[in-house]
Amino acid sequence: MIEINGVVKKYQQTPVLNQISERIAEGGITSIIGANGAGKSTLLSVISRLLTPDAGHVSISGLDVATTSGDRLAKILSVLRQENHFTSRLTVYDLVGFGRYPYSRGRLTGDDRQHIDTALAFLNLLPLKDRYLDELSGGQRQRAYVAMVLCQDTQYVLLDEPLNNLDMKHSVAMMKQLRRAADELQKTIVLVIHDINFASVYSDHIIAMKEGDVIYRGTPQQIMNSETIEAIFDTPVTIEQVGGQYIAVYYR
Repeated sequence: MIEINGVVKKYQQTPVLNQISERIAEGGITSIIGANGAGKSTLLSVISRLLTPDAGHVSISGLDVATTSGDRLAKILSVLRQENHFTSRLTVYDLVGFGRYPYSRGRLTGDDRQHIDTALAFLNLLPLKDRYLDELSGGQRQRAYVAMVLCQDTQYVLLDEPLNNLDMKHSVAMMKQLRRAADELQKTIVLVIHDINFASVYSDHIIAMKEGDVIYRGTPQQIMNSETIEAIFDTPVTIEQVGGQYIAVYYR
């Protein structure tokens, strides 16, 4: 379980997170939704120790994120940031292999290579494994970054906008793969996502943020109604049930 207790974050005295206290249960997919500037990515960064809160603390499986050694934390928690830049020329295989660093320290074993091959296959990247990152499309690179995170083989996987640079077809494929990772690999996946329909269809739980606060939480069935979505995004919307799923089908 991820426990967030009284987390506050400010940027130059401007509040970004306002006393956030939340529990994210183990297993499944939890999506964090909200308008731009709601604090979604900041909250994910605090959970993953990429940012230090001004107050409050976060624990994962009972371990205090702030005080747990990096080596230990990297074996239970992996994270994909929204922006990823590598200055050296890397192949897809090399990039995904970075996910094994907490275990291999750069000296890949047979077990490490098996994890790399499994992650590449999981994201359908084996045909591209010897290609350089600068030879790939933005969507292909994004899949490679997600494969690197999955290759780390942690219980908790945090993804900030994993659908960046993906078209509709590849966004659907990515969400299906993340759903598989949660169901078949027993991962706890927490992701920041803008598309509320993807959040509705593929998530077990949704956390909705607005202006630095969590204003709603619940299952997709509980969150996906016109009144709630309009309150989150300040935009009139119609929600319909399509094939057993709740979908925003018309923005007015």
